[in-house]
Amino acid sequence: MEDINNDINHLIEEINQARSRLNIDDLKKQIDDLTTEIDQPDFWSDNLAAQATMKKLAALKEKVTPWDDLLREVKELSELAKMKDSGLVSELEQGLNKATTKFNRQKELLKFNGPYDDHDALLLFSAGAGGTDAQDWTAMLVRMYTRWAEHAGYKVRLIAESSGEEAGIKSATLEITGSYAFAKLANESGVHRLVRLSPFNSDNLRQTSFAKVDVIPKIDNPKELQIDPKQIKVDVFRAGGRGGQSVNTTDSAVRITHIPTGITVSIQNERSQLQNKETAMGILQSRLAVMKLEQHQDKIESLKGPNQSAEWGNQIRNYVLHPYKMVKDVRTKHETANVDDVLDGKLDEFINASLDSKIGEE
Repeated sequence: MEDINNDINHLIEEINQARSRLNIDDLKKQIDDLTTEIDQPDFWSDNLAAQATMKKLAALKEKVTPWDDLLREVKELSELAKMKDSGLVSELEQGLNKATTKFNRQKELLKFNGPYDDHDALLLFSAGAGGTDAQDWTAMLVRMYTRWAEHAGYKVRLIAESSGEEAGIKSATLEITGSYAFAKLANESGVHRLVRLSPFNSDNLRQTSFAKVDVIPKIDNPKELQIDPKQIKVDVFRAGGRGGQSVNTTDSAVRITHIPTGITVSIQNERSQLQNKETAMGILQSRLAVMKLEQHQDKIESLKGPNQSAEWGNQIRNYVLHPYKMVKDVRTKHETANVDDVLDGKLDEFINASLDSKIGEE
């Protein structure tokens, strides 16, 4: 009985240490402040701001509640252990094992301590070398990450898509919403290489295709990164389409270019020019924020534009479908022969390997 009591007390100590590292008390104060704000009579006078506040409150509660529940659960075990009733040993052991499993799962959040780790994620896809095969490969990647998000219980929204002439996708943008979405996906940024028998040539020859994935945090609050209006160029144009009733007959599509870096964001999926412009500005802010962090620059105008091309020699992961089946990450060396599972969104083993590798470097 004494050993179980000691184990319970040790677990309580570990939980409190984890709560301290995650600043749970500070997060609870933010929850109290937001709750007070929501209770104000004029809270819904600005509907967009109110929705942003409600979203922030829900995200904070999602971080805090599991730790409060776990601590309360273990403290209840501690009270039972103090009764020193031998008939409770089996119940205490089961409860301790259950709580320890929960703690081990929740403490994985300690990996996520970057400034944008708790943000939602934007995934920007672009076809690289490989022609139609590369565009088809890009579409496969969009599906793969959509399926991963669905498996994880995250929300997925297709923000933008430019279809290929014959098949596949030239470029696309996905928004993935969920707890620590950016932290989990950040290391997926890079060039992805596919080797397979091409379905797009008559000889069915082996083809190597490339596609690039950029993962950036979604910046909801413009104050997180201010852009000088003089440093951007805004162009409007008529949204394209495959024909039929969905073809836009007005100049609603928007292209925003950040002059210092040359970064361009084009959006045409929204219904109005204003919505497209807001979405494009949000993506531009997000791209510049992560570049600012990676390049350790204080000023946006000091940033250098991205120059990595989606071609041989730059890939972070290889997906081989012929002459054998294998997915191998170039950085972590993690690999699996279950290619079909990976392409169906079962990416956690690769994501976890990248996270563990990142921790090892710190």
